[in-house]
Amino acid sequence: MGFNSPLGKARRIVGGRSWAVGKKSARHAALCYLLSVFLFSFPAVGGGSQAGQGHLPVLKDDLDRDSLHRAIHRSLEFLQRLPPERPVGEWPRRITGDEIKRTLLLFMERLELLGKPDALLSFTRARFDLFRSDGEGGDGNVLFTGYYQPVISASLVETEEFRFPIYGRPKDLVELEVPTSAPESQVEKLVGRMDGERFAPYFSRYEIDGLGHIKGRGYEVAWAKDPLDLFFLHIQGSGLLRLPDGRLLPLNYAGSNGRPYTSIGRLLVESGKVARNQLTMQRLRRYLQDHPDERDALLARNESYVFFRFGNDGPLGSLEVPLTPGRSIATDSRIFPKGGLAFVISQRPVLSARGEIVRWRPFSRFVLNQDTGSAIQGPGRVDLYFGSGSEAGLAAGAMRRPGKLYFFLPKQAPRR
Repeated sequence: MGFNSPLGKARRIVGGRSWAVGKKSARHAALCYLLSVFLFSFPAVGGGSQAGQGHLPVLKDDLDRDSLHRAIHRSLEFLQRLPPERPVGEWPRRITGDEIKRTLLLFMERLELLGKPDALLSFTRARFDLFRSDGEGGDGNVLFTGYYQPVISASLVETEEFRFPIYGRPKDLVELEVPTSAPESQVEKLVGRMDGERFAPYFSRYEIDGLGHIKGRGYEVAWAKDPLDLFFLHIQGSGLLRLPDGRLLPLNYAGSNGRPYTSIGRLLVESGKVARNQLTMQRLRRYLQDHPDERDALLARNESYVFFRFGNDGPLGSLEVPLTPGRSIATDSRIFPKGGLAFVISQRPVLSARGEIVRWRPFSRFVLNQDTGSAIQGPGRVDLYFGSGSEAGLAAGAMRRPGKLYFFLPKQAPRR
């Protein structure tokens, strides 16, 4: 659930302000100013601990071997594009792409052990170090939510029936990469636009959908039939468009306005309009449908806005490789190693024919860290990709359970 747009990538923007800069080098001046503002402002990454021999989980995997093999190859595809020493994570220490690549190749050598938990545990003990995320509270509990690829009715031409624009990436969207020094040297992405001589935040959801600031400028790639379908497409970050002639077109993430993400579900809970224990994506949708007079104002509270592009493969995560249902996860990209091999333990919903939760079923499996999202922040959050379509959407919308998150790294040679 989570309503967290894991496929929406940009995370941070300086809200509500713009800065005067010189005429000759506006972007350079904006970058220098932002650097002075942000250099020491980012929090340290979350902690974790190495799992001791007596605390290693039982490595029982509830999915098929082929899906794991496919997901590993997609992480390797991403890593092949990077220089070997490029940092891909900051936890439990600075991790390079080469370390993650070696982890995956070594694990693939013994993939036939997947159905033999004891033998697999012996192998991993000998060849890997296993690190457990401490979670938000330091107790090792991580909140698991879910996301999926929605299918929505849309048209490639605007009509009276299809009149809600789906925007591609605007040409005036500017992304700046600002180096920081906390906790170590990193690069932070800032998103905005040049407003004459000023670098300013990009338009908010209200300014785009309510005021039409980019309407009619040629950025529309399609038009949706239902504004709520479009909103949840933004939340998920990718989807399939079902055209009037029955064709399905994959739509992938192309960028974000960089504005902060606000959970509409959380706002409804805090205002007492929806009980916390009843909050699912389906419950949120039903509330918005039943209260059309509140809808637009509520949606505008989430300033984050996602832009799309058509693609042949999909959905693509933040690593620009296709996601694998049940095997791909989204985490905080500032912390956990991109493309890394992890093991998760949690519970997933078992639903009735009406989409109601009947019970929770324990599961554990190997997963690949292949995505991120604007609401997936800190060491205590994991978003699990459930796949495409309505069934995946029901399960993803209901998913909200605690669990454990472990990452594998090759053993380091002892220091002399």
